[in-house]
Amino acid sequence: MASTIQLRSLSPRQHAWPAGMTWGIPWKEGELGRDEALRLTTSLGEPVPMQHWATAYWPDGSVKWSAHAAVSTDNGAKGYILTRGEAANVPFKVKVTETSDAVQLDTGVIVCTLGKRGSNWLRGITRNGVEVCSGGVLVCIRETGSEVSGSRTIRQEPFESRVHRLTIEQEGPVRAVVKIDGRHRAAAGSREWLPFSMRLYLYAGLETIRIVHTFFYDGNPNEDFIKGLGIRFAIPMRGEHYNRHIRFSGDSGLFAESPKTLHTRRTKGKYRELFEQQTAGGKVGFDPSDDAYFLGLLEDSATWDGFKLMQQSSEHYRIWKRTGDGCSWVKATDGYRAGGLAYAGGEGGGLACGLRHFWRKHPSGFEIHGASGDEASLTAWLWTPEGEPMDLRHYDTKTHVESSYEGAEELRATPYGIANTNELTLWCTEETPGPEQLELMRQETDSPSLLVCEPSYYHEAGAFGIWSLPDRSTEEKRQLEERLDGIIAFYKKEVEQRKWYGLWDYGDFMHSYDPVRHVWNYDLGGCAWQNTELAPNMWLWIMFLRSGREDIFRMAEAMTRHTSEVDVYHFGEYAGLGSRHNVVHWGCGCKEARIGMAGLHRYFYYLTADERIGDMMNETKDSDFTTVNLDPMRYYFPKDEHPTHVRVGPDWAAFSSNWMTQWERYESTAYRDKIRVGINSIKGANYRLISGPTYGYDPKTGILTPMGDDNWGRHLAICMGGPQVWFELAGMLKDPEWEEMLAEFGVYYNKTQEEKDKLTKGHIRTTRFEHPVLSAAIVAYGAFYMKDEATARQCWDILLGNPFAAVNLQDEASTVAHIDVLQEIDWINTNEAAQWSLNTIIALELVADHLPKLREQPLQELI
Repeated sequence: MASTIQLRSLSPRQHAWPAGMTWGIPWKEGELGRDEALRLTTSLGEPVPMQHWATAYWPDGSVKWSAHAAVSTDNGAKGYILTRGEAANVPFKVKVTETSDAVQLDTGVIVCTLGKRGSNWLRGITRNGVEVCSGGVLVCIRETGSEVSGSRTIRQEPFESRVHRLTIEQEGPVRAVVKIDGRHRAAAGSREWLPFSMRLYLYAGLETIRIVHTFFYDGNPNEDFIKGLGIRFAIPMRGEHYNRHIRFSGDSGLFAESPKTLHTRRTKGKYRELFEQQTAGGKVGFDPSDDAYFLGLLEDSATWDGFKLMQQSSEHYRIWKRTGDGCSWVKATDGYRAGGLAYAGGEGGGLACGLRHFWRKHPSGFEIHGASGDEASLTAWLWTPEGEPMDLRHYDTKTHVESSYEGAEELRATPYGIANTNELTLWCTEETPGPEQLELMRQETDSPSLLVCEPSYYHEAGAFGIWSLPDRSTEEKRQLEERLDGIIAFYKKEVEQRKWYGLWDYGDFMHSYDPVRHVWNYDLGGCAWQNTELAPNMWLWIMFLRSGREDIFRMAEAMTRHTSEVDVYHFGEYAGLGSRHNVVHWGCGCKEARIGMAGLHRYFYYLTADERIGDMMNETKDSDFTTVNLDPMRYYFPKDEHPTHVRVGPDWAAFSSNWMTQWERYESTAYRDKIRVGINSIKGANYRLISGPTYGYDPKTGILTPMGDDNWGRHLAICMGGPQVWFELAGMLKDPEWEEMLAEFGVYYNKTQEEKDKLTKGHIRTTRFEHPVLSAAIVAYGAFYMKDEATARQCWDILLGNPFAAVNLQDEASTVAHIDVLQEIDWINTNEAAQWSLNTIIALELVADHLPKLREQPLQELI
């Protein structure tokens, strides 16, 4: 390994709350043994306790990716350094104690007790022997409605969590991880639904608990509407009412109040000063004799028992409070985008709760009840019951294939089996945090601490296959880098301008644009949400790897969270498959393996060691078996002797990405061998990878049976992430013929019919090789491998003849005069934005020496 690996914070902050960090590092084959010790220090040379483990292995048994856990320091260091050597001693070790009924986790600062059964997955949290949280449950409100004689009857039914299984996944010394699985059970009755999977992360010496919460939908969307969904914590409230505190993070400041504020019409002089002290979170006291009159005023003033905040949309929130049941809610304030942090506590401490992407994943909320009693409840609403119930029905009762580019005549628009993941952080405090502390908590909630390597290190280690570092050494390269950055800047702005927010939408982009209405095609079938079409995830992740930019990482992270959960089926009839692009994310009748393939999501897993993404990739490992019941080519190939039919891409390419991930994560030779069986089948076709691309397929054996040399379009084989997976796979298989097959396909793709006939004897039509821009990555690979200058020049002709090469999107965006501050690119589509960017990055790595002078071309000729 390099003598040192430089690490830096993805989200540098001038001041930071100590936070747990988990991150990943790639290694060259043979560089790091599985039992080698590693040491972490700050850039100032101070040792930092760390634990590490392997998340992927090379075929020779060495570590391909490692994961690391440590606690951040705030000592003025500019970064961290990883070297070989024994890790520093851990002054406070996380202790995990298990009994038949519960699991206890002790960080040295807090003790957290988790239940193995029942509704209270959280039994309690103490700090220095003082209880700051007395329980935690998941809550859901199911709503149903019926029409009788023209009137609608609404019925609401409460549900609470029921723990089915608790698993200790890590036991320190620096980090402990516990996974809790269960379902929501009716408060009255026996029905259980909405499975959940939740992980808790605790770090040595910290007062924090990170929660990653996933819920799965298993209801009937026509009957089972979710009115509210959240996590509720019980908090002991000690001390006088005026020494209890409620906090909500707002746009730029805090809603800071108490059940009994010191605000009266007589609050003057020293009482005004005490009021300011109270509002800042300080404890106040009174002399029963000297302050008798003012204490009488407080006794006479209202006591506020309930507080709530609702983020109704990305553009508005409201805060209310009330004195008690049966009384009205009083509006306190309106705002724009709440910070996603709430606190409730009294003398001896309390609980702060941060909900990540609070306004981005609206409608969300916080609700506090019982602030004036012995125990308050703080509910973090993932879906606030203050708004409309969650409606997961499809947008129509039939499909629109010809008019709207929907994928199938069958209506398979079901949300059954989809999921949604959200992240929370708890701070267990011994006193009410001040404004500065609460702001640091808000920042950590929104941008969790993470260490990353320098782009040059990722590149040198060969992380995720073939891609280039930015190079502005010539005018031609500089302009291409400008174009790449411009596309990112455009989409970053579009997310905000078009408000691509909401619990079920945040993270995704839209597919294509309607210049007449000046909107994206939000209502046009297969032209609405992107749903991983043409691998935008890969584009964003590669752009992060080569730049190290936090804003791009956060875009890629949000997209991965969305596409891996909402667009994919985690159980049920379509388990392991996902839904093609549509108006509703789960709306298209085409359910395909490519949407959920590990190749799209493993970037996030290896960079962060996120266990939920790891679960999801395990769910898709055998998605090829699901195609037996839903043949991807059922409209074109009738049922025959083959269990199913698949295309070498995107179907088998998706399978191979799943199997490669299983092979490297678990050293599973069974999945490695299944890849080899498929490759050997393709080798047996008349023209190897050029043949097909549709095969008969048996998932039990992995055998692909050729069904002719020209039976489907080839562009789908290479535009959904297949080449990116296959390039990396080649480095693991070390099969020269496989590499030659990839190169051969790339050189062949854009040849004329006459040139193709010389190679494939007239058996293959050039019309099956459409959309040349989608081929550029594998064309560049072919040119590089074969040392074929003509093909290299052809690659650049394709890329430079595309409108994305002709203009900087930041400069090209035009203002629509009759619409407020709206800018648009009227020819934009995300398919080509992602593929042109991804393929240009690969071409710059493989055939940059053949990059010609950029030529001026009228944009209209290229569109």
